[in-house]
Amino acid sequence: MATVAALMTTEELLALPDDGVDRWLIAGELRERPMTRRNRFHSFTMTAVATELELWRRQQSKPSGQVLTGDAGIRLNRDPDTSFGVDVAYVSAAVIAQQPSDLTIIDGLPTLAVEILSPSDTIEDINEKLSAYLDAGVPLVWIVNPYQHTVTVHTPDSEPVLFNANQELTAEPHLPGFRVPVRRLFG
Repeated sequence: MATVAALMTTEELLALPDDGVDRWLIAGELRERPMTRRNRFHSFTMTAVATELELWRRQQSKPSGQVLTGDAGIRLNRDPDTSFGVDVAYVSAAVIAQQPSDLTIIDGLPTLAVEILSPSDTIEDINEKLSAYLDAGVPLVWIVNPYQHTVTVHTPDSEPVLFNANQELTAEPHLPGFRVPVRRLFG
């Protein structure tokens, strides 16, 4: 008879050692791979995306939510837990207001999740995270390719839309008024 491994919680995931292994949960199942070595293209793109979002956020009426970066921990689902770090996220003021002050991750859905491709990303990993975001109900997901200078926009129940460096990226209706020329995200 086969043994089924117990599902892991986010709290158990957070208790694992910080030992250079990238870990996340999909429906309570632990995923692991060697920590991605960030490079200047990934880092610059993360900074540029976060900067544009922060400039937009600062022009919104208060309370205006938060822009988070650098593998910000997000728990999308419970029982079983789906949790992982996101490169850049915009989290609404309503979700931020529900967070206990001692919780180091966001327990709830971001309005926008941004994954920036790295050389070590696999199609399977990106597709699994993308599916997790959309299945959980995240309304807007961007997959940003710093090598091709493109942004693919995903929303639940819609076909993905690809934006190139010659186009303008918007985030209506989720981030009202957000607009940026795609080329500004890449230098």
